[in-house]
Order: sequence, then structure tokens, then C-alpha cells
Amino acid sequence: MGQTIFTGIATALITPFTETGVDYEAYGRLIDWQIASGIDALVAAGTSGEGSTLTIEEHKEVIRFTVARAAGRVPVIAGTGSNCTLDAIDLSVSACKDGADALLVVTPYYNKATQKGLIAHFTAVADAVDRPIILYNVPSRTGCNILPATYEALANHPNIRGIKEAGGNISQIVETAARLRGKLDLYSGNDDQIIPLLSVGGKGCISVLSNLMPAECHEMTARFFSGDITGAAKLQFDYLPLINALFSEVNPIPVKAAMAAMGYCHDIVRAPLTPMEPQTREVLYARMRELNLI
Repeated sequence: MGQTIFTGIATALITPFTETGVDYEAYGRLIDWQIASGIDALVAAGTSGEGSTLTIEEHKEVIRFTVARAAGRVPVIAGTGSNCTLDAIDLSVSACKDGADALLVVTPYYNKATQKGLIAHFTAVADAVDRPIILYNVPSRTGCNILPATYEALANHPNIRGIKEAGGNISQIVETAARLRGKLDLYSGNDDQIIPLLSVGGKGCISVLSNLMPAECHEMTARFFSGDITGAAKLQFDYLPLINALFSEVNPIPVKAAMAAMGYCHDIVRAPLTPMEPQTREVLYARMRELNLI
């Protein structure tokens, strides 16, 4: 069992855009604010960062910029997954050269690999790098689900060190935790399940909500780890209406709208995503006002 990459909350950072490309000025301000707010780690170019619609060069540059701006203050985890194993290896090797502390590698999307194919894919990426990898399971987006036995097989690779579980199936997650017994670090990929996953030995969450509320999300896990389970659960419950609003349309459409309302970016998402619909936007802003975010 290797060293834990982070404990607490890692923000799955949005990638701010202008009409012509990445807005690095806004992105730098966001990174600095996140770190100043006590965030435990940062994830660059993941799902929330619209990694799938960045060009290859943009993808690499966003990771490069994040590493440079963070400057060792917190771990930087690079989103380097792809539905093509060779592309995932290329992105992962590049991220390692540019100083990423760890990699977040999603299951191949669209291809719908078998469990045998998943083992081959993740092993090939892990063999090509010298950094720890967090496996990312989000079947609602990829059409592909990592089963507990597959996690167990992959846990033997020295570079595979964690799981981001966004499958939502608590029973499957508990079975995974029971099989692994701490061989891989477990992170929630769903903001509405942070405390449930911590209760079965989870190390934290890779969070969308923490784009808006880094200090508060960190506090939720800090309370849990200090033994204040009731206090941690209260924050989970208090933030649930906002969490639901942030997922009322496909991520990162709502979080982009929220961060734009807070002044951190323009409300621009890459096609085929489109800006948030008026009805869901109204609900999102109402939930944000309840928490004095706008």
C-alpha cells in the first residue's frame, strides 16, 4: 500500500474559457483562491474541466499551468483519461513530465470495454508512468462500470493507488471496500455521498461543489476525521439542495453558471455542451443565495 495522495477534498476544477480559448488569468485566480481557502488538492482537466473537449495541446497546457501555479502548495492531480489507451498513455506521460503529483484516469468511454479490457487499459497506463493513479468510475457518463473484482485485480499494481467512485451504488462501493481492505484509497466522486463513503474508510472526495465552497467542503471532511460525525453529516445535509442544483443539468454546465455568477469565469462551455437553461439556472441561483454565495 503506497502513500496516500491526499486526504480531504480535491476540487475538480472548472476550466475557464474566453470565446477564443482557455482564460488563464481567471484560472490562475481560481487556483490561488482554492489554495488560500484550504483545499487539500486540485484536479486539472477532468470532467469538470471539460477535458474531453480540450485539444490535446490545451489539455497538456492546462495541466502544465496548474502545476506551475500551485507551485507545490497542494498536490495536483491531472485528468489524463481517454477512450483510446494510447492517448491516455500520451497524456499521462506528458503530465508526469510536467510535474503532476498524480493522475486521474477515467474508464474508456463509448468503447464500453469489458472488465478484462479495463484491466489491460489501466495496467498499460500504470506501466508507462512513475506517478500514482486514481481510477475513475463514472458509468452514467461512460457506459462502463468497474466491478469490485476488477478493482481487486488492479490493486496489485504499485502505481494504482486510489479510486474515484461516482457510480452512486453504495452496495457496490461497500463490496469494493470490503474486498480491498485499504489496498486502494477510496474517494467519493459524488458530492451527495461524501460522508457515506468516509464511513466505509474513504479518504475524501473529488468534488464539484468545492469549486464554489472550498473551505466549507474541507470543513465537512475535517469534522468527520476529528470524530464529529454528526457535525459532518449536518454539512452534508445543509449543502444537499445546492448539490442537487449543481447536477440538475450535466456537469459542468451548472458549476460553470455558478462560478460565473460568483465572478470567477465567463459562463462559456464547450460544444456540444450549452449554457444552463433558465428554469434550472433560477433554482441554482436560489440555492446559492440561501448560502450567501451570491
